Amino acid sequence: MKQKKNTSALNEIEGVIQPEIISPKAAQNIQQFRRKNISSEELISKILLGDKVALSRAITLVESTNPIHLEKANEVINGCLPFANKSIRIGITGVPGVGKSTFIEAFGKYLTNLGKKVAVLAIDPSSSLSHGSILGDKTRMEELVKDENAYIRPSASGDSLGGVARKTREAIILCEACGFDTIIIETVGVGQSETAVHSMVDFFLLLKIAGAGDELQGIKRGIMEMADVIVINKADGDNIKKANLAKVEFNRALHLFPTKSSGWNPKVTTCSAITNEGISAIWEILTDYIDLTKSNGFFQEKREEQNQYWMLETINEYLKNQFYHNPTIEKALIDTKQKVIAHHLSPFAGAMELLQLYNSLFILNKE
Repeated sequence: MKQKKNTSALNEIEGVIQPEIISPKAAQNIQQFRRKNISSEELISKILLGDKVALSRAITLVESTNPIHLEKANEVINGCLPFANKSIRIGITGVPGVGKSTFIEAFGKYLTNLGKKVAVLAIDPSSSLSHGSILGDKTRMEELVKDENAYIRPSASGDSLGGVARKTREAIILCEACGFDTIIIETVGVGQSETAVHSMVDFFLLLKIAGAGDELQGIKRGIMEMADVIVINKADGDNIKKANLAKVEFNRALHLFPTKSSGWNPKVTTCSAITNEGISAIWEILTDYIDLTKSNGFFQEKREEQNQYWMLETINEYLKNQFYHNPTIEKALIDTKQKVIAHHLSPFAGAMELLQLYNSLFILNKE
């Protein structure tokens, strides 16, 4: 008897088998490399040869919060430092939904076609509840990620102020040593991320959109003063007229601000990351800025100021970690928190008690 065909809506139809997207040999090489306990010297030599796998491993080492990894990470950074500082560092920011990833892919592809080697350090926001991050920038930049002259590294913002990954500054040095001459840093686009990124880049690009109330929302003194160029994205189709109107408004706003110490007058332009319209004009603006600031000495002066700033930031971070990871402080912190919650102690008095305890421990250890 012929078997009756199952016509139930719950019946599963056999799907299409997806082809392999990664070479088995390449995957095996990566796995073997990851298992190997590679020395600092070998890691440095591979980075200087342009090995992206070694670069990723070094960045992971630098980003690690494990104290054991700190010494090795510092050795790698110091070994790469003489070969760094030969790139143009570009910060790109904008509110969520402005099209940062799409723009960076279009801009990055344009640069690689010019013969540039582009590294993208994308900062992904971490959840305040689960502390996890999606790290989906490679998925959003599907064309750029396949480019041999490009490297994309998503990193979690963690608990760092403004959503900039804790070790982005060191990652820049490693990418430069690996031969990347253009470093793009994408921010989360919220909080104080713009200020943090501005302190580690040469050129700051503010991405905006028109037609969503963004013209008025974007005219804020702090972020506008930091921007070297304002790019109104999604200037295509029916949105071209709105983008041009927004361009006029932002130009008017820029005239209200004092002259920058760099001697540069910030520009406003429009582009479409989808059609690539206006992408080349942005690169021309950027090269004009670099030429001007290098000729008047501001470029080098800014780099020197940034190095001093990040030295002090590293000291602050180290002292904070030393304080919170001290076993005695960890125990005292629990008790002090309970006193503050019960209103037996003010938050300020509690903080001073813990600091005084830490100072006394430091003096005892010194003796």
